[in-house]
Amino acid sequence: MMKEITKAPGRILLVKPSSLGDVIHAFPVVSAIHCHWPEAELRWLIHPAWRSLVEHHPGISGTVLFPREKFRGLGGWIRSLAWLKTLSDWKPDLAIDLQGLLRSALFARLSGAPRVVGLSDAREGARLLHGERAIVNRADHAVSRYLSVLDLLGITRPARPAFELPEGRLPEGFSSEQPYVVMHPYSRGEGKSLTPEMIRAFATGASPLRVVIVGRGDSGNKWPQNVEDWSNRTDLLELTAILRGATFIVSSDSGPMHLAAALHPERTLAIHLWSDPLKVGPCFPESLVWKNGRISRVAELDDSWRAEGRAPSAIEMEELGRLAVAKSMKSEGSLMAKPSVTSV
Repeated sequence: MMKEITKAPGRILLVKPSSLGDVIHAFPVVSAIHCHWPEAELRWLIHPAWRSLVEHHPGISGTVLFPREKFRGLGGWIRSLAWLKTLSDWKPDLAIDLQGLLRSALFARLSGAPRVVGLSDAREGARLLHGERAIVNRADHAVSRYLSVLDLLGITRPARPAFELPEGRLPEGFSSEQPYVVMHPYSRGEGKSLTPEMIRAFATGASPLRVVIVGRGDSGNKWPQNVEDWSNRTDLLELTAILRGATFIVSSDSGPMHLAAALHPERTLAIHLWSDPLKVGPCFPESLVWKNGRISRVAELDDSWRAEGRAPSAIEMEELGRLAVAKSMKSEGSLMAKPSVTSV
């Protein structure tokens, strides 16, 4: 049930420090709030690693950096006390905790905001510190769960989530003149990364199309001639620009996959090994998902896709490479048919 707000908050603190995928999932909340309360000053409490991604958003007036690594040990506790004071000195009218952990709820409460909003699936006792909790279904996609806080704020949920991401900048030495597909094989989650053998098979299937490997992980392998390895060589804005220019993107379940799906939902395929694509996959219906040898648009996924998965075989990765070629040709043809539209 939507709750009416009698007075628009002048200052809003959004608590969502990490990780990359979760930060991206919170963008539609910021866009909806900015559209409803354009005069509100909204600051995002975020880890410094993701700062460049959010600071260009028109709805963000500033960031509150949470350098978690500096708060470890006895000296860290002393430094954290001074940092916490900066939250209360700003005096927000509303604090929104989308992280849903005890620490993030504590940050929201210690900000001094008279109104603290969180989610019903918060963990570690965080719900005890929330004044209000939006009711969510744990099985729903993260974007949908985050958008539920709008119900408490009297804001209508958008028909389609908006991801207002920065343009980015291409890294020095990267050429965008020749079409390319992006392969992002890495993931922090155990058992979610793609092996060098899988990458080579994909490149074989995509040959002679240019394949650009991006992300952070174990690199240094000998790749086929159509592969350019940009692993561990880009910052977040450079990665964004490379993804923007891709004709098609294939990625493991990871933060960069969510970045790709937000930039180009129709050009992104997510490979899920064991994770649930209905909960943590691409959020737009036109994106593609591979799992257990099946490929489907997100719109056609059902509960059978939640089951435990397996790694793709070399033959299946070659097939994905050929699919990337077909999708790239379609993408290039679409762009050429619309010369008045800026190519991204």
